[in-house]
Amino acid sequence: MVSDKHINEDTPLYSISSAARMLGVSVHTLRMYEHEGLIMPYKKESSHRLYSEIDIERLKCIRHAITEKKFSIPAIKTIYSLIPCWDIVQCSNDDREKCESYNGHGEPCWTYKHIDNCCSGRVCRSCDVYKHYANCDRIKDAIKLNI
Repeated sequence: MVSDKHINEDTPLYSISSAARMLGVSVHTLRMYEHEGLIMPYKKESSHRLYSEIDIERLKCIRHAITEKKFSIPAIKTIYSLIPCWDIVQCSNDDREKCESYNGHGEPCWTYKHIDNCCSGRVCRSCDVYKHYANCDRIKDAIKLNI
């Protein structure tokens, strides 16, 4: 069990069923969001998914975009693809040339296989790009800073 002094907003705490109840969605919906690359829950060795406060914040943003703004999942993926990950992780120009995320659009950077670039050894769930841009306002600010 995790002690209180080690719990932070990134600590995986909630089962998929608890997260679904908190958000008023089905477990199937959360699995679909994961399959689409919108969310990366923590997976225990038993393959059980756990969600952190950051994950819940991201899911609230996704739900708001879908239900209130009527965004499609491809639209949300495109918005996530606009987060300037290359600036956040300080990729070199050589890394950018080889990076599918930098050169493409339509998919969040954490959905690509990072081969032979500065993200090759990174755990995407722990990356600042994934962790710090769960909040809708932060995404907009990141995009505005790079325009």
